[in-house]
Amino acid sequence: MAAASSPRVPVLVTGGAGYIGSHAVLALKDAGWPVAVIDNLTTGFRFAVPEGVPLYEGDIEDGALLARIFAEQGTRAIMHFAGSIVVPESVENPLKYYHNNTAKTRALIAAAVAAGVPHFIFSSTAATYGEPEVSPVTEDSPKRPINPYGMSKLMTEFMLADTARAHPLNYCALRYFNVAGADPQARSGQSTAGATHLIKVAVEAALGKRGHVGVFGTDYDTPDGTGVRDYIHVADLAEAHVLALEALIADPATSLTMNCGYGRGFSVLEVLDAVDRVTNLKINRTIEGRRAGDPAALVSDNRRIKATLPWQPRYADLDTIVRHALAWERRLSEIRGEG
Repeated sequence: MAAASSPRVPVLVTGGAGYIGSHAVLALKDAGWPVAVIDNLTTGFRFAVPEGVPLYEGDIEDGALLARIFAEQGTRAIMHFAGSIVVPESVENPLKYYHNNTAKTRALIAAAVAAGVPHFIFSSTAATYGEPEVSPVTEDSPKRPINPYGMSKLMTEFMLADTARAHPLNYCALRYFNVAGADPQARSGQSTAGATHLIKVAVEAALGKRGHVGVFGTDYDTPDGTGVRDYIHVADLAEAHVLALEALIADPATSLTMNCGYGRGFSVLEVLDAVDRVTNLKINRTIEGRRAGDPAALVSDNRRIKATLPWQPRYADLDTIVRHALAWERRLSEIRGEG
């Protein structure tokens, strides 16, 4: 277990102007870590980076820029969130995903090794498991991705493992399940236009920003026929990253791979019911065909992270996740001057 007194080393957050990355920046800043951000702002937003946090606008495959950031900031750890995350898009455009998620990460790891940055936390995914035969899914379950998104992330895990064996670098790969919600203080949230995350889409519909919510497939082998996912609050996920960094610093010889989820699944219809309940509205639902690359159910076995880190989720409640997502959606309308 990580010591609470781990030194607060300077951290570079890639993709720190995006959804999950911006929450990691808030968690680091709140806990007193020096933090800087690199983001090419293709899907990130300047307003998501807190005041006083250096933002370098650029790409993680720019080795000269990375070397300058590492020197200027004294970077000793990287939290890597930058990448592409839309599963159906990865099926349609696989080379984009192997470029953004695999090749660019290889460049980032190479720059870290060259600069002697010793700690690396990687934003991985439950998509590495593909269609699990057993649920909940443990970290040792077979890794058989069914889409290029999952494969591009799994390839990065292999790169990190091989690099850690050859160089003085340890890493933590955190396999996320379905990330949702927003900062409880509404400082950040999911801001991407055209996002495909179910809870984001549903709260947009509740506020009249969409006419309906598509339910993609009602014939899965699940209790109500719709896909089942393990939804984790983004603030709990961000806290897991900070604790993982403390663990890496406390034991530089050890690398970690851990699931990040609550160990409880909700179906698409259960999530939409929760949004109806929280908003006291009835969202218009339309039944559509299955999307390419979507497994029937993905639920985490989270015993390893709970045994390894002093991680105690604070927001493991579907209605709370929805409330925070809704509050951010309203705040986002204010930021953008909508309505």
